[in-house]
Amino acid sequence: MEHLHQSFTVQYNYNVFFTSSLFLPENELLNRFLVNLNPAVTVKKILFIIDEGVANAHKDLNTQIKTYFAKYSQTQLVQDILVIPGGEQVKNDTQYFDQVLEAINLHGIDRHSFVAAIGGGAVLDMVGYAATVAHRGIKHIRIPSTVLSQNDSGVGVKNGINYFNKKNFLGTFSLPVAVFNDEVFLSTLSDRDWRSGIAEAIKVALIKDREFFEWLEVNAIALANRDTAAMNYQIWKCAKLHMEHIRSADPFENGSARPLDFGHWSAHKLEYLTNFEVRHGEAVAMGIALDTVYSNLSGRISAEDAQRVIFLIQQLGFELTHPLLKVIEGNSPILQGLEEFREHLGGELTITLLTGLGSGEEVHEIDADILKQAAAILNNQAAIIQH
Repeated sequence: MEHLHQSFTVQYNYNVFFTSSLFLPENELLNRFLVNLNPAVTVKKILFIIDEGVANAHKDLNTQIKTYFAKYSQTQLVQDILVIPGGEQVKNDTQYFDQVLEAINLHGIDRHSFVAAIGGGAVLDMVGYAATVAHRGIKHIRIPSTVLSQNDSGVGVKNGINYFNKKNFLGTFSLPVAVFNDEVFLSTLSDRDWRSGIAEAIKVALIKDREFFEWLEVNAIALANRDTAAMNYQIWKCAKLHMEHIRSADPFENGSARPLDFGHWSAHKLEYLTNFEVRHGEAVAMGIALDTVYSNLSGRISAEDAQRVIFLIQQLGFELTHPLLKVIEGNSPILQGLEEFREHLGGELTITLLTGLGSGEEVHEIDADILKQAAAILNNQAAIIQH
């Protein structure tokens, strides 16, 4: 019998806005966006989900949101603002995912309405996943509150939760309708969290933009010392590079390549092995160091370029390695990260390694002996620094 075939293209659009004090009544940015999106819809609601860490650091946030929507009443604010824990626990325990779905159901949030998440990357991932599966897709808005989420996950296309002790085992590819990066949320971050997110800037610079990497070298001390202007530029540049990649490459990962996950195969596993005591950005910095030294030992980049990367990581205040990254004979726990990366994309391992400062290539196998040597070099260098 004959078969039927059809194909179609879906256009995706979203904006990343950069602002300060998003919920000041004088700041019309959010209201203008909400009103202009589907203006023919007369009844729009917005449900806010807030990271508990953000709520604690910004005690007046709930009041500010309610005051804002009292002035801009074209969009109906759900007065019951849901506060949930931040960090990886919100993706590990499905009770928080269920809470968001219950709120969506209770308050009648439909496809013409919005779910807005304010928080770090874990909260954005989980809320985005809940919004995407409820009613087969509710518009979600991301308001990232950390350097890490403003740099990376907040502007990406992925949502998810952890399952079977595997990071992002359940998830979707779904774009937010908008991202609002508010610099005010960064002002209350600890030095550790401020620094942690810069790892994603190193990553995207190394695989996409040599000039940006060199800018990071020049501005490393300013960034480490919490220079606001330097951080704002760094966040804008990261968002630009991530969005260009999403537009031009394989945003929904139909193939095997994951260049934006450079340094991540070991980072994801290290997070789990340390019960998330090592922050994502900290683990990524160590993963970048490991894959950079491997790139040198395998003949892809010079020792000089590798040392420039290592020095930048150190200048920003990151650790170079962790005891659990040690590769030993037999079954090293970290090597399971390679197998999980392989499984995540259907069987073929695809890892990005550096061919220069600002360029990379995909490889489909990793030499365990070279990896062992790379881990040992970093361990020795870290030991020298400590002494």
